[in-house]
Amino acid sequence: MAANTSDRVLVDEWRALLALHARTLSELDRALHQQGLGASDFEVLDVLAEGAADDGGGAYRVQELASRVHLSQSALSRLVARLERDGLVCRGMCSEDRRGVRVELTEKGRTRHTEARPLQRAVLARMLGEHRG
Repeated sequence: MAANTSDRVLVDEWRALLALHARTLSELDRALHQQGLGASDFEVLDVLAEGAADDGGGAYRVQELASRVHLSQSALSRLVARLERDGLVCRGMCSEDRRGVRVELTEKGRTRHTEARPLQRAVLARMLGEHRG
């Protein structure tokens, strides 16, 4: 009986986490839409912006970026292609591995990230704050 109760608690916690993620993602998409972005779009811009702040470069290989934003490489490639068409990122060949592709923010991408960041952080504070409270 104890194992069943333990399993039930574990499954309930997992489902609550999934529900929080789904609600938060929906709220992020809604808020960021006014900036012409979705939650995944913003996440890519945010990771690139953080990389630029940390090391001054901010360019990531697609594989590195995929692991940081938790998207498959093919989904990320489509997203990056869309961001590139919108002028928010640029792609180039890796100097250390000519088969690799590096992605970095453009000036327009930095501006869009700066404008959207307060919206994203407010949604996170509200949604995660409700969860903690």
